[in-house]
Amino acid sequence: MTRSDAAPDPGRAGRATTWAGRAAAGLAGGAVRVFLVVAALFWLLPTLGLLVSSLLSPTDLNDGGWWQVLSAPSRLTADNYERLLANDTITSSLLNTFAIAVPATLLVLVLGSLAGYAFAWLEFPGRDWLFLVVVGLLVVPVQVALIPVSELFGTIGLFETTAGVVLFHTAFGLPFAVFLLRNFFAEIPRELLEAARLDGAGELRLFTRVVLPLGGPAIASLGIFQFLWVWNDMLVALVFADSADPPITVALQQQVRQFGNNIDVLAPGAFLSMVVPLVVFFAFQRQFVTGVMAGAVK
Repeated sequence: MTRSDAAPDPGRAGRATTWAGRAAAGLAGGAVRVFLVVAALFWLLPTLGLLVSSLLSPTDLNDGGWWQVLSAPSRLTADNYERLLANDTITSSLLNTFAIAVPATLLVLVLGSLAGYAFAWLEFPGRDWLFLVVVGLLVVPVQVALIPVSELFGTIGLFETTAGVVLFHTAFGLPFAVFLLRNFFAEIPRELLEAARLDGAGELRLFTRVVLPLGGPAIASLGIFQFLWVWNDMLVALVFADSADPPITVALQQQVRQFGNNIDVLAPGAFLSMVVPLVVFFAFQRQFVTGVMAGAVK
């Protein structure tokens, strides 16, 4: 029998198939990585442009776009940030934004966690109907409540106050918080809660020692969403905040209205207002990914 008449070697064919499959998978994986890197660069390009623009003088910006620093990096300067920090309106607005975003986030986390636990594990009359009402509130747009809430806040003295903005953000953030945390808490094994009750744990101790640690990823994810939404909000702040002492989004808008192309203030101010949410996201990135993956698995 000649070599051409011999039966093919299954092992060799399997190895060839395996090598070909691995090569194809490697090429496909490399192409996907290249695509993701290119997409990420395009996604970050506006942020990079804003950063470079904030480091250029108004004269240099008028002479050309931010990409001119590729040929003349010596034009970069920190003078815009020095003037920004000397602008009392901008610095005060940053503090006001913190004074709004932090309480509005904490209130939503605390109240949403308590309500989510109650809807998930406590028995009381009308529980399911109340939860349906909460779910229905998710579809109510913010714009619908602006006029009636403005009249209410004007009557009780909360219009154009920080407390009024915090309460508005808390009220509109709670339906999503309750919906998210209730569904997450409901996935906790009942046997675990029953074992804690047999050990003598009351509802408060059960909530703080068992439910909250297990729900940490979901609570962290909710906190990131709520903080970013409040920090970047302009509509609610424009209506309810004090126009003489506004948060950063309204303060930047006022700079445009008052000074036209005041790019030496707008560019660094916009970049600073964007850096804070990015820092918050990356600081809690692990908890955010864990919460999203846990919700996907469940």
